Amino acid sequence: MKTKLSFFFLLFSLFSFGQVPHCGFDFTSYLVVKVHEEGKSDNIADLKITLVNEKGIEIINENNKYSWKYGNQALVFTRNHLISKPNEHEKWFFPYSGDTYLLSVTNTFPAEEFYIKIQDIKGKYKEQLVQLQAFNMYILCSSENERQARTFGPRSNNPIEVILEKK
Repeated sequence: MKTKLSFFFLLFSLFSFGQVPHCGFDFTSYLVVKVHEEGKSDNIADLKITLVNEKGIEIINENNKYSWKYGNQALVFTRNHLISKPNEHEKWFFPYSGDTYLLSVTNTFPAEEFYIKIQDIKGKYKEQLVQLQAFNMYILCSSENERQARTFGPRSNNPIEVILEKK
């Protein structure tokens, strides 16, 4: 009996230690957009930023193919939320991106196939279309970042920086 119990614990420990720990963001990445005027660093408010194709037509997230959120809807970026109280150091809901626009996408999101369309709701700035690249995605799990660190080329986890022109 002692031998069987020892064997059971040996198998259990091998199985437990052989598993790779998972990150809460294993299947999610983010597209982060920082939009400002030439010579300024402040993010422009009141923008509508939408995922589109090369013709500027909105992409519908059919059956959550591109994002785990917004099923069967157009994929529209939301602004990061400031969660700090007045007179406190600035704290953001997604602290890694600061004052930006965000869109949650799957890790398998084919960024090179899409564009973002930036429209000013108030009509002060010209509309702009920007093609996405794979390195535009924020990869939040350290194991994926470590894998990418061993490759050449542009790094992820940098916002897509867009400079808008006034009309």
